Amino acid sequence: MNNTPCTHPERQTLVAFDFDGTLTTTDTLIAFIRFTHGLFRLIWGILRYAPWLLLMKLRLYPNGRMKERMFAHFYRGTSYEQFVRWGHEFAEKSDDVLNTQMAERLHWHIFEGHMVCVVTASIEEWVAPLCRRMGIDMVVATRVEVSPGGLLTGRFSTPNCYGRQKVVRLLELFPLRQSYHLYAYGDSRGDRDLLNFADEGYFVKRGHYSKIVCAKTMEQG
Repeated sequence: MNNTPCTHPERQTLVAFDFDGTLTTTDTLIAFIRFTHGLFRLIWGILRYAPWLLLMKLRLYPNGRMKERMFAHFYRGTSYEQFVRWGHEFAEKSDDVLNTQMAERLHWHIFEGHMVCVVTASIEEWVAPLCRRMGIDMVVATRVEVSPGGLLTGRFSTPNCYGRQKVVRLLELFPLRQSYHLYAYGDSRGDRDLLNFADEGYFVKRGHYSKIVCAKTMEQG
């Protein structure tokens, strides 16, 4: 059963949503690669990096490093202008990846006048256009590195916005923690630090959310 949170009129209210698996029903990195490169090349890339993907799942290889390797495989040398264009085109054709059940919760927060942002490990260039379609202007995401010649280097210019980095990046935007009441929504262990940091953390599973007492709830999910 979903919980109806109380209001805190004495402070501003900030809401931080994870993106993949929370506001969407899928991993948008995979969806974006398929959109830009096709299914065959996506499958080939996954097979090529299968050993590292397995090590990542076993927590023996860093999540951010694995993602950067995959990103470089598909996008190193791509013009940044083209990459941005792909991001907008992807957003226009990807309404089917949005989680309609969580969209209701999102719209409730917007209706209540809360400040809403997305904090995600996914890449800003395709997340931000999708978020704007949902009415969200603030996006905290992993950023890509661009060469002086305007090409993607295949590296990230920020740490992968995952785990503790979600809290670090949120505090860069909103450093006065005592000045706002924070809601957070996430669906994986990569959101655990953010949910624990919030006044009210909600674990999302199959479009439903439940308030957590501690992040161990996420490991059980």
